Amino acid sequence: MIPFSPPRIDEKTIQAVTDALRSGWITTGPRTKEFEKRLAAYCGVQRVIALNSWTNAAELALRWYGIGPGDEVIVPAYTYCATANIVKHVGAKPVLVDVLDDFTINPEAVRQAMNPRTKAIIPVDIGGLPARVAEIVKVAEDSCAWFSPAVNLRVGGSNPQMRLGRALVLSDAAHSFGARIGGKSIGPQADITGFSFHAVKNLTTAEGGALAFQLPAPFDTEEVYRWFNTMSLHGQNKDALAKTKPGAWRYDVEAPGWKCNMTDIQAAIGLVELDRYDSETLPRRKAICERYHAGFAQEAALDRPLLKDAHREGSYHLYMLRVAKATEEQRDAIIAAISAREVSVNVHFIPLPLLSHYRNTGYRMEDYPNAYKHYSREISLPVYYDLSDEQVDTVIAAVKEAVHAVMG
Repeated sequence: MIPFSPPRIDEKTIQAVTDALRSGWITTGPRTKEFEKRLAAYCGVQRVIALNSWTNAAELALRWYGIGPGDEVIVPAYTYCATANIVKHVGAKPVLVDVLDDFTINPEAVRQAMNPRTKAIIPVDIGGLPARVAEIVKVAEDSCAWFSPAVNLRVGGSNPQMRLGRALVLSDAAHSFGARIGGKSIGPQADITGFSFHAVKNLTTAEGGALAFQLPAPFDTEEVYRWFNTMSLHGQNKDALAKTKPGAWRYDVEAPGWKCNMTDIQAAIGLVELDRYDSETLPRRKAICERYHAGFAQEAALDRPLLKDAHREGSYHLYMLRVAKATEEQRDAIIAAISAREVSVNVHFIPLPLLSHYRNTGYRMEDYPNAYKHYSREISLPVYYDLSDEQVDTVIAAVKEAVHAVMG
């Protein structure tokens, strides 16, 4: 059976984790701080904080911005539930909008959804292809006149809403580490960009995430980093590494924070992955996706995904194939037929209005026709470093046979 997306674990990975274990430092420590510095350099931003998941990192960003009950956050209907769940976690309302044919959020739909209660917009990079972030930032800037900032932050500190004076653009780049916009790495395009390092991602730390900060003046990036570092450790103003300095045991708790720091064991894996990301990981994933592209080029029944255009190049995280005229039921039958041929595939994602919680709280799939159209015929094919060319060809053959068997 060809698996869908196993992580890359080799002797370098095992040795790095072993070294971390033998160092005696397994929680947040020198490896985590080094990982943050290396990530910031890679992304071209001033600061990155590494945390235990995209979900907790992005939720902390909403809390930092003072978002809560009565506020709204715009998210695409076509995304994983975490994007909207974090909005619910802080007591705000997710406002769903439809997507474009490349799966990313529709900037014009965002513009139409803006109102004085809109405190943030979360564009999502689906499959590794960056959303049109510059257009989303422009929508947020154009809506400054009716932005209504909270007078007092719900979490302590000065008021970021007053400083920014518009909706925060929090990019969900869980899929797109290493993607590029205008030749630049993902990171500096949005106010805050959130990455995922989950086990199935291009760059993994087993579980984990990070936030890249690119906030405009008058924000002090170091001040922002200190807030996130403190609030990810229960509001404690010294992390374990800082307390190791002679006589530095005393600490304070500045506010009732949360617990979502990254460990040095995770960072050890991440440092190995980052070292070989551009030289090994991205080239191999790109080659796999291009082989799929070539293999399906003559198949009129299949719509190949957009991997890059004049301004954007994805991270080749997923190969999101679509069966042009399939119904949802036919798509599911094709998946079953592919699986019978010993190939694992997946679907990304079930749109939010089809999930019980969101359906039962008033979201209607009919309001997001493009999201449903693309979901109902989408099949994600295996893409991972150790997938051989021969296995790619096996996948291509299995997909073609299954599509022809079901669609005729």
